[in-house]
Amino acid sequence: ARKLPHKDFYIQSFDGLLLHGKYYECQKGAPMEILFHGYRGNAERDLSKGIERCFKLRRNALIVDQRGSNESEGNIITFGIKERKDCLSWINFAIKEFGDDVEIIITGISMGAATVMLASSMDLPKNVIGALADCGYSSAKDIIKKVLKQIHLPTFIFYPLIKLGAKLFGNFDLEETSPYEAVQKSKIPIIFIHGSTDNFVPCYMSEKLYDACNTKKELVIIPGAGHGLAYLVNPDMYLAALENFFKQKVQNKVIL
Repeated sequence: ARKLPHKDFYIQSFDGLLLHGKYYECQKGAPMEILFHGYRGNAERDLSKGIERCFKLRRNALIVDQRGSNESEGNIITFGIKERKDCLSWINFAIKEFGDDVEIIITGISMGAATVMLASSMDLPKNVIGALADCGYSSAKDIIKKVLKQIHLPTFIFYPLIKLGAKLFGNFDLEETSPYEAVQKSKIPIIFIHGSTDNFVPCYMSEKLYDACNTKKELVIIPGAGHGLAYLVNPDMYLAALENFFKQKVQNKVIL
């Protein structure tokens, strides 16, 4: 990704943080993906393959450092709660930068998937034609409790402490909203992708999200793929699923 020509962009978040993104152009005027990485990741590390995938689908890519990561300011990661508003800021920026007729797909992996699912229920510009949620969790509460169990800590003691810490130190409520609630109110088509052998965010979370989703949707499970590795394990299946979804489910729009 470093060798590819790109342009750095900086925007200000709703609460005054400087956020950073890198733009990679496949072809002028093509549809554009805005991509969000996972918890404690960064755009370059988590999304380099995403740029390759976008180019294979003839899409431009804007990869974003989420708040508190790499070149973006902030010390607190909020599991998608505040990040969903950053997603909307990036969408508005892209429309201003690339024109009123730019078609946008919001894409995320892991916590990035939570970010775009949470954003999907917001009042989005008509430019946003769909979302890709790769290995996203159903709620911050669900994933935190799952991790606590995995490391053999009693959830009834530790989860309330984590929730309180988020309120006191992060100034946010972990349960203010959740991807599970958001997809029920989503205004855009969503394709859910998950690896069948994901040991971090279990595959059943995407199944639960798919069932709850009230818009045009598809669920693709990639056999034998671990967390965040679905595209690496089976790029052909991944690309074909995306291509078909955006051809068939996104009304009046043909991306390819």
